[in-house]
Amino acid sequence: MCDLGHPHEHKAFGYLVDTPEIRALIDETRRLTAEIGDTAARCDAMKPAFATLLASDGWLPEAYGAPDAASGMGGGIGQYALYRAEDGSLTLFSLVIPAGAETPVHDHLAWGLIGVYRGRQRETVYHRRDDGSDAARADLEVAREQTLETGEFYALLPPRDDIHFVKTVSEVPSVSLHLLANDTACVWRHRFHPDTGTVTAFRSGYSNAPCPPETA
Repeated sequence: MCDLGHPHEHKAFGYLVDTPEIRALIDETRRLTAEIGDTAARCDAMKPAFATLLASDGWLPEAYGAPDAASGMGGGIGQYALYRAEDGSLTLFSLVIPAGAETPVHDHLAWGLIGVYRGRQRETVYHRRDDGSDAARADLEVAREQTLETGEFYALLPPRDDIHFVKTVSEVPSVSLHLLANDTACVWRHRFHPDTGTVTAFRSGYSNAPCPPETA
């Protein structure tokens, strides 16, 4: 379920957190998306605006940098929509992972930028060894691991490196910012179980906004 029982004090789409910093990033992303057809080149061009948001203080509401005990991802992980395009073409959200907690192994199914706003994260990226023809199974191998400090970020260009899990390795919850070209928490994605090779469909849901009615 996407509606996790939280009061929805803000509108479901548009600027759920309306600040000059977020508007500047979204405006620049829209401009570059219209001007640059190549996804990798577009992400490179977006990096300065994204880095500016990561380096800015004071714009993120305290509640959207806190864990969520009712999380759809489990483990107290909070996923807070900051901006959502109503057509599902773009979202900006904060992902809060408590100290010592980790996400499930999952994918995103969208290009974009991901960076650490607070704390420190350890990311484990997987590659598929199978051809993906069986939707219920995946043969995964660890491709790489990296530690991300506050202010560091990377481009996500599926299908390359789209399967990963993230663990907070700082003593405080980590907060990462995700600027992705879909309505990430409300689309059907994949949760991977490397030990068994099984794959299950899931929607993580936002902690502060409802998803549309169930659609695949």
